[in-house]
Amino acid sequence: MTSARDHARAAGHVVWDPLREEISTSATRTRLLRLRARAWLILQAATGAVLAWFIAHDLLGHALPFFAPITAMICLGLTYGDRVRRIAELTVGVAIGVAIGDVFVHAFGTGLWQIFAVCVVAMGLAVLAGAGQLLMMQAGIQGVIITTLVASDGEAFSRWLDAAVGGSVALVIAMLAPMRSTTKRPRERIIALVGHLAEVLTDTAQALRNRDEGRATQALATARGLSSELVALQDATAEAAAAARLAPLLSGVHRAEVLEIKALLQPLDLAIRNVRVLARRAESAVGNHEFVPDSYTDMVEGLAEAAAVLQEQLTRREPLGAAQEDLVHLARQSTWGHSRAGLSAEVLRAQVRSTVVDLLVLSGMTLQEARRRVPPTRDEMDPAG
Repeated sequence: MTSARDHARAAGHVVWDPLREEISTSATRTRLLRLRARAWLILQAATGAVLAWFIAHDLLGHALPFFAPITAMICLGLTYGDRVRRIAELTVGVAIGVAIGDVFVHAFGTGLWQIFAVCVVAMGLAVLAGAGQLLMMQAGIQGVIITTLVASDGEAFSRWLDAAVGGSVALVIAMLAPMRSTTKRPRERIIALVGHLAEVLTDTAQALRNRDEGRATQALATARGLSSELVALQDATAEAAAAARLAPLLSGVHRAEVLEIKALLQPLDLAIRNVRVLARRAESAVGNHEFVPDSYTDMVEGLAEAAAVLQEQLTRREPLGAAQEDLVHLARQSTWGHSRAGLSAEVLRAQVRSTVVDLLVLSGMTLQEARRRVPPTRDEMDPAG
């Protein structure tokens, strides 16, 4: 049975498709957001290219200082954590490539075998100098450029100086015009990550309560994905910390915020590991129709609520201690076992207790205090659950 839309398409008429229109609008919005996020980097790169060319061409008098803007743009595209080292690598790489290229051109001329030899020798010397991949490739690239394009103009030193100018301009711009989004990104990532942690715990609790194997499996998949989110958070925090050290114009507030997030990484890492084990055991319990006391499910739900409170406090930039009272109450609940609880249920309870410690540390307690607030388990079993 064909619809009116099919008939219209068959007749060659243009048919408005709302779903396709929505997808197109969403894609456009995503690209615009990406452009907005990178606009400051684009402006920095363009400014760096102009300034590097002006210094090398107008102030130093180099006729064609193309290495200066190129080096500036490459350096401004590097992360803060690698920027100083990479700028040094670029300038050294240019020096090696230019020197080897000039020597070969003056001694042997240009040709296919000279290009091969310059690449091998320049890149080999860069590696012997302890270079990373960027320096090694830069040495080879500059050697090829010298051998093929600017073989005998006698400007070897000026080309190295152009690269040094470009790198210096990039470093100054990075220090004087830092990207504030660099220091904002760790907070955005940790808010999202703690929210996903709360989501895993909520889904796990609901899966246990409703015996929903599909939801338990999905919760476990989400829990496993938290590790990659944590790695992204760690990278963003390291980048922000490097920016705070490198850029003197960043305020003390930004530096303090980076240090605050950095202090949360270890307890958050431990909480993620414990929750992943908890979710795996919950999936096993649901899939194997094992008995899990309602009180244990309540504990998992309590953890989810505490994680949600932590996320809210992070979003509001408020102290994280608001969740401590509920976590301590949850720790007391976890001391009581159930007479019918099997292995999976007891592992769940143990993971709840470990995660309570992690979240207490995350909320501002010392590790010793957090452990003290989680009482030892009782030998008596509570048949009521």
